[in-house]
Amino acid sequence: MAIIKVIIPAYNEANSIGLVIQDIPKIVDEVIVVSNGSTDATETNAKTAGATVLTEMNKGYGYACLKGMEYIARQTLKPDIVVFLDGDYSDYPEELNKIVNPIIKENKDLIIGARVKHLREKGSMTMPQIFGNWLATTLMRFFFNAKFTDLGPFRAIKYEKLLALNMQDKTYGWTVEMQLKALRKNLLYSEVPVHYRNRIGVSKVSGTVKGAIFAGIKILGWIFKYSIK
Repeated sequence: MAIIKVIIPAYNEANSIGLVIQDIPKIVDEVIVVSNGSTDATETNAKTAGATVLTEMNKGYGYACLKGMEYIARQTLKPDIVVFLDGDYSDYPEELNKIVNPIIKENKDLIIGARVKHLREKGSMTMPQIFGNWLATTLMRFFFNAKFTDLGPFRAIKYEKLLALNMQDKTYGWTVEMQLKALRKNLLYSEVPVHYRNRIGVSKVSGTVKGAIFAGIKILGWIFKYSIK
């Protein structure tokens, strides 16, 4: 049996984090919630739901993901697969099985949960998100012949491959950095369609003009950085 660990970055997700954790399939060996400076009951609720809770005070999605990876690196028994999942209940955690199955059964290295239109709840992705995903994946297809259609946060990767990517981004560019580096290293990747619903609470990125702009700049910056290498 593959050893699977889930990393969930979370900032003030007290109302949703318990729901996320309870819906994660039992095949997962450990759920790691990284509280990114939360000021509400996120940490308490995550612990109550059975997760390992870490705290990362440096604000940023990438900071939180790297904190989870640092924790795993200190463990004696390393996972075979690491899954990244948001803490706002927009993803469907119960779909984790179909995210990891191509890795287990087909020896894929990286699987992205693609938030396809017919499986998205109305309003679950903002127009800046939809446009940003389209632009980023179109540029990746143009520059790298990539087959990605989404930068979805729900994703699974072999732990050894994750380490080989030497992830660096601390904020909004985490997902695109992973996909660009996967392309550069010729990882075996694919997408699986996943459901997506309106999140609980307000998005810290797409829900603000500042967040959407900075996310867009960061994503495009990574793409153009790799396109000229």
